Amino acid sequence: MRMLTALATAVALCLGAGSAAAQAPPPTEVEEDALKALKRMGAYLDTLKTFGLTANTTLDLVTVDGQRLQLDGVTDYKVRRPDGFVIELKSDIKNRRFVYDGKTFTVSAPELKYYATVDAPATNVATLDAIHDRYGISLPLEDLFHWNGDKTREDQLISGFVVGPATIDGVPTEHYAFREKDMDWQIWIQKGDRPLPKKLVIIDRTDPTGPTYVARLTWTENPKLTQQDFTFTPASDAKPIRLMAQR
Repeated sequence: MRMLTALATAVALCLGAGSAAAQAPPPTEVEEDALKALKRMGAYLDTLKTFGLTANTTLDLVTVDGQRLQLDGVTDYKVRRPDGFVIELKSDIKNRRFVYDGKTFTVSAPELKYYATVDAPATNVATLDAIHDRYGISLPLEDLFHWNGDKTREDQLISGFVVGPATIDGVPTEHYAFREKDMDWQIWIQKGDRPLPKKLVIIDRTDPTGPTYVARLTWTENPKLTQQDFTFTPASDAKPIRLMAQR
C-alpha cells in the first residue's frame, strides 16, 4: 500500500494540477511534423525488401467486475516484399501461425492441430485486405504493411502531435500521439536515417475501460530469406479445415 501511495504522489508531482499538460485543451488538428514523421517512416519501411521483426506485446484488459489484467505475448515476423510473409503469434490466450507464399494464405493452430489454406492475391497488402474482407481475419500489426501510400489512414486522423524525445530499449526515439474516431494511438520512431517504429500503443476508445495494446519492436533489416521460409508444411497429425467466409 505504501508503494502505491508513493507512486500516486510521484505521478501527481510529475503532472501537477497546474501544469500546462493538465490544463491544455485536447488537440484538434494533425501537426505537420507528426504527419511528416509517419510518412518518412512509411517511406523507409518500403525500402526494406525483406525484414524480420519481433514484437513483445501486452494486452491490458478489464474484467466484468472491474479488475485489470495484463496478457503478454510475442509475435515474430518474416516479410518479403511484395509477396510473402510468415507471422507467428504466441500469447497467453492463443498460438497461431499465418503464412502467405505469394499464391496461398494459410492459418494454423499448432496446439489445436488444425490448419486452413485458401487462394490469395499476388501481394501482401492485397492478401491482408482480402482475408479481412472475406474471412474477418485481422493480423497482428498489419498496419506495418500500410504505413506508406495509404491515404485512408491519414484521412482518419482527428489529431496528432509531437510528444517529445524518448529512449526505448536504449534507442533514441521521437514520441508521437494520434487520435482517430474510435481509438488513440502512440508511436515511438527511431531517430536518424533509419526511422523504424520501436514502440506502439493502441487504446480502444469504444470501451470505457480503455483496453490497451502495447508492442515493443525489435527489427532485423533485409535478412536473407528464400521461398522455403514462406512454405507451409503441416504437421503429420494436423487436420485441414475450411475457412468460412463472412456473410
